[in-house]
Amino acid sequence: MIKNKQLLLLFLWTAIAFILRFANLDSKPLWTDEFSTLVFSLGNSFRGVPIDRAIDLSTLLQPLQLRPDADTADVLRNLLLESNHPPVYFMLAHWWMRLFGPTEDSLVWIGRALPALLGVISVPAIYFVGKFAFSSRLVGQCAAAMMAVSPYGIYLAQEARHYTLGILLVIASLFCLTLAAKKLQQRAPLPILAVLLWVVVNCLGIAAHYFFTLTLCAEAMALIAVIWQQFNGNLPIDNSQQPNIWQFQIIWRLFAVAIGTLAGGLVWLPVFLSNKYGSELTNWIVSSDRTFIDWIAPIFQALAGWITVISLLPVESPNLVVVVASAIVMTIFFILVLPILFSALKKSLTAPDTRLGTVIFGGFVLGAIFLFFSFAYILGIDLTRGARYNFVYFPGVILLLGATLAVIFNTPTAKSQWFNLRAIEVPGKKAVLLILAMGFFSGVTVNSNLGYRKYYKPDLLIPVIRELSKVPVLIATTQKTHVEIGELMGIGWEWERRKKEEGRGKREEGRGKEEDVKASDSPQFLLVKQRRNAPEIAAGTLDKTLSQLERPLDLWLVNFRAPVNLEAQKCQVESRDLPAVDGYEYQVYHCS
Repeated sequence: MIKNKQLLLLFLWTAIAFILRFANLDSKPLWTDEFSTLVFSLGNSFRGVPIDRAIDLSTLLQPLQLRPDADTADVLRNLLLESNHPPVYFMLAHWWMRLFGPTEDSLVWIGRALPALLGVISVPAIYFVGKFAFSSRLVGQCAAAMMAVSPYGIYLAQEARHYTLGILLVIASLFCLTLAAKKLQQRAPLPILAVLLWVVVNCLGIAAHYFFTLTLCAEAMALIAVIWQQFNGNLPIDNSQQPNIWQFQIIWRLFAVAIGTLAGGLVWLPVFLSNKYGSELTNWIVSSDRTFIDWIAPIFQALAGWITVISLLPVESPNLVVVVASAIVMTIFFILVLPILFSALKKSLTAPDTRLGTVIFGGFVLGAIFLFFSFAYILGIDLTRGARYNFVYFPGVILLLGATLAVIFNTPTAKSQWFNLRAIEVPGKKAVLLILAMGFFSGVTVNSNLGYRKYYKPDLLIPVIRELSKVPVLIATTQKTHVEIGELMGIGWEWERRKKEEGRGKREEGRGKEEDVKASDSPQFLLVKQRRNAPEIAAGTLDKTLSQLERPLDLWLVNFRAPVNLEAQKCQVESRDLPAVDGYEYQVYHCS
């Protein structure tokens, strides 16, 4: 009976995870990284998009078409030539695309459905690791519930990217880490099958995302923390009759895991080092000349990421009243909840049944945070700028939350007290329900596009273009990598979507001037190759292209990183102030 209840409860969390991750899955605009995933997963290439000449919309979006003859060899070749990511997820996504055969209307949903499904699978996966690590079904259930509703987890699951695969592999690797720690506690060697499993999982993790190496380094720190705690007598030894921890067989098998993982990771080192796009694609997280803001930003960026593991109300709503109200509610929530969580974490760290698991995952999370700040302040590589990179330790945070929520659940009255102020008493079970309810509503915030909104917002730029331009349009940008192509694809994809919607509406209502419809149906795009130390070449290419196009024409320079002088082309800059759009800096010229 107990087992059936546990399975039903786990099914409930999995069902909630499914609803939150698949709701409104294709409603948000695609952004440049998602275009990369879709293009490479289809076995296509960005190199087929013409550079330095005007192209129509269908040519720009051609790499998003399913090719029946594309295979995994095409995926590997194009990805390794044009991107800085390893191929495992893209190969998996290719098979997924082949299975469902996406059309133009279903491409976004199918592309995002795979990471959403992997995100759902992470719920039962985290349950089993939590149950195993803490020998507690309650901890497993609390971790599964938190994973199901976490707004951060939902954010990653609704992007056509590889992070949810990374999360699953982190969970699998943490299971192996936990098994190793328990064997150390028992002073027994890690089973051969577990050694092989751990090596395979780690190698797959590196082949899914290079930042998985941060997970492995944090796991090594956690293992050192476990050994240190055992030497200091802070962790009980299950069988004192067994040989000491430095017995050859015990250490050798741990080294076998390290050596096997290192060998699997080094396979990708030549690929990573030889990739000419690597630095261009990661320049945005590298700081050279640091200001005061650059020094303090990692702290606040990291805090923002940690907060969204539990709570994210509509602070990105266009309505100021909603933003202020959401910020106030979140502040009150954390003032109430944080003392309860910290108190429960301390109890989890001191209780004999939960101490080992808390040391493992606490050491793992602290190790990962240490690495992130080391990269930011020592190497000048600020990984905290991309909240998505927290996937490398996100499951560890969820497991710690699962343990703390289990402690709170078993506490008749949880006290929330700051310093010597008056304590607020809350029944333990109600406190857990409050935290999970906040997570659920925060998950709804994310899938409703009121939290973790895309940085690129072509859905806001297109209405500006259509409102202002009643003549043919040329949208131009400078291009260094496929990122800029993705930026234009975002505009093109949204333009095409709105054109279809408006076309249907106008046909149904029988309104709209034919010439207006024709103008809005005929965008052209220009990708101008940006060459270092030669910005005048980009300006010359733009000038040459304009001289070949009919007038009148509206030129929209979007993220155009080169100086221009268009007086000779009889192009006058738009004098009115136009609304700012996230992700797109633009100028408008009217050419006659």
